[in-house]
Amino acid sequence: MWHLLEPLHSVLYYAPEAFDEAAALGYETADRWPSYFAWRAAALGPVGPVRVASAFYGFSPEKVARHVPAAWEVATPADVLAARLRAVDRIYRRLLGDETLGSPELAEAADLARRAAGSAGLEGRPLAAAHAELPWPEAPHLVLWQAATILREHRGDGHIAALIAAGLDPAESLVSFAAVGAAPEPVFESRGWSEDAWAAARERLTARGLLATDGAATAEGHALRAEVERRTDELAAGPWTALGPEATTRLADLLGGPWLTIIGSGLLPSENTLGIGKI
Repeated sequence: MWHLLEPLHSVLYYAPEAFDEAAALGYETADRWPSYFAWRAAALGPVGPVRVASAFYGFSPEKVARHVPAAWEVATPADVLAARLRAVDRIYRRLLGDETLGSPELAEAADLARRAAGSAGLEGRPLAAAHAELPWPEAPHLVLWQAATILREHRGDGHIAALIAAGLDPAESLVSFAAVGAAPEPVFESRGWSEDAWAAARERLTARGLLATDGAATAEGHALRAEVERRTDELAAGPWTALGPEATTRLADLLGGPWLTIIGSGLLPSENTLGIGKI
């Protein structure tokens, strides 16, 4: 379900309509990060870099501090949230078309996704809770997007809990993920860790016996990452258990068409199909 819903959420961070809306607010759009931090953190309110780095986890504190709290000097979180929905509306209308957005199938998918999102436990999940507290939009396609957002942040919050339980700090979480072959190390450069910080994390993992001297994961390293993924799935299961297998299968079937369209748009980088975008 995460693989089906994540592209519906994360297309926001790459579509030209979102950059248009961000530019209208006053954000620099030469790269995606000023708007990314604004779009994703706005539900938390005008928070500072420490809380954003804590909630986002995988980003270096230095990178977060370059964008927060500067984001709130450009636009208020309320204005960002309104612009975010306008962007999603424009993106979905262009990619999916008005016929799909007005279909009973899309309305059914939105209702099922909202039911799942409404069943997500929010204890200890700051990003999921912040988005669950937002008012629901009226249009079914925007309901679908908001539900997908709550569910992906619910999973992401649980993933962070699994990483912490495994003793993996933010830098180590990425180094260990690269070490099991999830993606080449350069893919993770966008998270802003310096070469020294990356090397130090690698040294710590090597000392724990999780990495070999060549930087590849040992058997213990693979086992730990597998446990993190297993625990992440377990912590994300609540909404789907509550929705039930029949309704969950129905939602998966309904999401197939929109998923294929968004994946086929070419807007999303490969990292969003590798699991790297889960936090």
